[in-house]
Amino acid sequence: MGSDAADRAAHTERTVHHVRIEEDLLTVRHAVRAATLRVGFSIVDQTRVVTAASELARNAYIHGGGGTVTIDRLTLGGRSGLRLTVKDEGPGIVDTDAALADGFTTGAGLGHGLGGARRLMNDFELHTVPGQGTTVIATRWAGR
Repeated sequence: MGSDAADRAAHTERTVHHVRIEEDLLTVRHAVRAATLRVGFSIVDQTRVVTAASELARNAYIHGGGGTVTIDRLTLGGRSGLRLTVKDEGPGIVDTDAALADGFTTGAGLGHGLGGARRLMNDFELHTVPGQGTTVIATRWAGR
């Protein structure tokens, strides 16, 4: 699921946003939208990235008790993209396969968050340790 390209890419811009209260979710969406504009994503890809960021940040807020969203602007061989790193220190995910399946939820949502975010991005990594938290790294390249 990981991306060697994203690991090799140069980071040209980084912002970190804390998700502590519900209003922080709106701040994250606005920051990601602005970053997609700077990268030059199409309107469809802007929507994909903002939606993925919103789902991941909301999961960190609801299930992880808050966390951080790091937005990295990437360049590699003439390509530009964004990498979202969403971290929390919540209870972690016991069954990652189930959590990535559509319809799985431990809350009141529809259960499309993690799986949907994975489909919206080019690369998706999920790292979790039950009792210690979860980190999701999701990358989208412009024009792909």
